Amino acid sequence: MIKLIEKYPILSLFFFVILMLGFTIDSIPVSIMEARNFISAREMLTDGNWILTTMNGEARYEKPPMPTWITAAFGMIFGIKSVLALRFPTLLFVASIGISTYLLSNKMKLKHSHSVANGFIAITSFYVIGITIEAPWDIYAHGFMLMALYQLFLLFQIEKTRIISSGLFVIFLAFSVLSKGPVSLYALFLPFVIAYGIAYKFQGKPIHFLKVLSLLVFGIVLGGWWYFHVRIADPETFTAIAERETSNWSSYNVRPFYYYWSFFVQSGIWTIPALISLIYPYMKSRVTNLKAYRFSFFWTIFAVILLSIIPEKKSRYLMPVLIPLAFNIGFYINYLFREFKNLTSKKETIPVYFQFGLIGFLACAFGLSYFFLADDLFGWMLFRWVATVITLMIIGIVIFKYLKAKEIKSVFYLTLLFMLSLGFLAVPLVKTQIQENFNSVSNLDENGFTTYSLNVAPETVYDFGKKIPSLKTEDGYLIPAESQFNLLVNSDNSQSLEELSQYYHIELIGTYDLNMADENAKGHKPRLVNNFYRLTKK
Repeated sequence: MIKLIEKYPILSLFFFVILMLGFTIDSIPVSIMEARNFISAREMLTDGNWILTTMNGEARYEKPPMPTWITAAFGMIFGIKSVLALRFPTLLFVASIGISTYLLSNKMKLKHSHSVANGFIAITSFYVIGITIEAPWDIYAHGFMLMALYQLFLLFQIEKTRIISSGLFVIFLAFSVLSKGPVSLYALFLPFVIAYGIAYKFQGKPIHFLKVLSLLVFGIVLGGWWYFHVRIADPETFTAIAERETSNWSSYNVRPFYYYWSFFVQSGIWTIPALISLIYPYMKSRVTNLKAYRFSFFWTIFAVILLSIIPEKKSRYLMPVLIPLAFNIGFYINYLFREFKNLTSKKETIPVYFQFGLIGFLACAFGLSYFFLADDLFGWMLFRWVATVITLMIIGIVIFKYLKAKEIKSVFYLTLLFMLSLGFLAVPLVKTQIQENFNSVSNLDENGFTTYSLNVAPETVYDFGKKIPSLKTEDGYLIPAESQFNLLVNSDNSQSLEELSQYYHIELIGTYDLNMADENAKGHKPRLVNNFYRLTKK
């Protein structure tokens, strides 16, 4: 199997992602950022708002439209109500990151098996997967940028400008800008160029680099057309949104400079190899291509430093760091492939046994999840749970077998199989944790009346299936023309009804809770609880 994977790496990376999550990812609840994207995609299809993008009928210029265009295209083909269809493009971009990592590794003159391992490390890193749900714009922006950087590497490695590489570089760069503005330019492109200069010294004629610089400017301008268009078409709204977004960089979620220093933890199952791979004095004598290792090391370090400079910090902003970190981890994994059987020092072997032994233990111990899921395990879910337990138990036992034999390459691919099995078999078990009061807003009975909203979350608007006009405006309340209408209100904002009670009789029809966790659980979000009222003019 390993030989087959290494023979067809691109197909293997693609199908790995599809098998891991392509049939089960819709089991996970829609996040707030996803909901915003899905709503805008729905309104592109229903209202034709492809350029001046909207969310719930209001201008939504905080994010550029490329990811939403792609989402809308999949919604048009497979159905705008299908969460699986709307999430599928992000999975394709996870696969693209793995493929681009493999291709770039090859051009860095790494061994074939090393390059393949790099690709798989990238697509199994925790936040590379998690970002597809938590902040879908990011996976598009960084996915396109990595495609552009692959072409840029080709341009740097030769002394003449190739037309195909130049064109693809400009296109992918423009698409990245159209996905999340200059974010990936700063977080991925800039540290890439700095690291390349340190490791490879920019050897070439000055005229060549002037051509590359002109391509960079052209790509940024091409990707910026949407911003210029919106600035002209709706200047007042665009300016207000731009000012608010810019102010967040220095006043919202401000964290200290060292906030990102534990960035390697975001790689998930690769945390220990990630940490060891960053110990430069240890690694420099153990890699087969020091220049390439220096490149990935400095690419990672400068990405963290540049992100640390910005006052606003969130864990998900670290996602682009995991791309160069995957290259870095690959150097350590490749060293283990080559030398682990010959290692005798406990300082070198204990971290390896702990890393993969822990994965083997977790695989064998999955059956303990019964104590958390027992009340909901029946029918098809019970069968799925049993299949998951048996599969992971076998994987765990075989991991221990090959770990004892010091066959690290086999252990590495069994770790990948562990990840694939979790995604393919275990993810749908999330549905067993739906709390008793869960009630989709799509189930409410409008009874022929128009439904308005007050302070409802984007997830609620998406779940409802169409726009819910808001009664709240900057100047106060919108007074509907109807003498009787419905009103959906976030439960935390029910006090807002006091002003309306002067003019309307208010009747509570029901409560709709979109939380999968019950009220007392840690993951319960009050903003997903909504009260449904019917208002009648006095």
